[in-house]
Amino acid sequence: MKHIFLNLKRFDIPKEYGGVNAIAPVEQWGSFIVRNTQEALKAYKGRDTEFVMFFPEAHVLNAVGALCEDSPVKVGCQGVFRQDTAIGGNFGAFTSSRTANAAKALGCSCVLIGHCEERRDKAGILEAGGGDPSAVNRILNQEIREAVRSGLNVLYCIGETSEEQPRWQEVLKEQLDEGLKDTDRTKVTIAYEPVWAIGPGKTPPDSDYIGKIGAFVKETTGGMDVVYGGGLKQDNAAMVAAVPDMDGGLIALTRFSGEIGFYPNEYLEIVRLYLDGGERRETKGSKRSDL
Repeated sequence: MKHIFLNLKRFDIPKEYGGVNAIAPVEQWGSFIVRNTQEALKAYKGRDTEFVMFFPEAHVLNAVGALCEDSPVKVGCQGVFRQDTAIGGNFGAFTSSRTANAAKALGCSCVLIGHCEERRDKAGILEAGGGDPSAVNRILNQEIREAVRSGLNVLYCIGETSEEQPRWQEVLKEQLDEGLKDTDRTKVTIAYEPVWAIGPGKTPPDSDYIGKIGAFVKETTGGMDVVYGGGLKQDNAAMVAAVPDMDGGLIALTRFSGEIGFYPNEYLEIVRLYLDGGERRETKGSKRSDL
């Protein structure tokens, strides 16, 4: 299966408040994105591809409400708390925390866990308190287990910083081993984020590096699906599609200059470039095998 994930971060914030949202009023933003993508995505029915969109919590209900019959879009949330409600137990005393059961009740089917921004936040809190930064992986493991227990599928992000890159194998293995401990791995997909390459002026990894990471993740996890989480874009979609050990990608912004932001028509173009690139790769592979 191929996976196209979309992390919409806080792209709902209007420009007058310092955000990048120019596509819809904030109260209609989530439903606007679903309504302007789901019909076009139906064209890929039969291609064994899932399309998941991770929304900020405020937009989950509108996004779920906009789903049409047989919509190919799955709605997800951005993180869950490491504890949850239980019949006969805690019934919801989690002020400010979104639990997995809450996400499920809102209509989510998936959750994004371990994104580099979440890791950075948790590490900062632990460091400020004198704690062990490696505990981040154990906290994320608790979140994954709660998500799976509630019936959510998980996109689990891993990745190394520039300081960690010389020992990337050790870093990624720890993130995988600790994060996936005692979890149902059939409910989890891995996203590789090259944190060292994210940001203005940074050089993204080439196909050889991405393929090396994909092979390492599959070997370490026993063959779990892994997607490129460094940002699937128009200018790299075909390249990522050609990497044998990558099973998809994670999209965020679709436009990085001029009117920066997320635009549904540009999202659909990235999807087309990726899936068409993958189809060409499979066709070429079939021809080679016939020789």
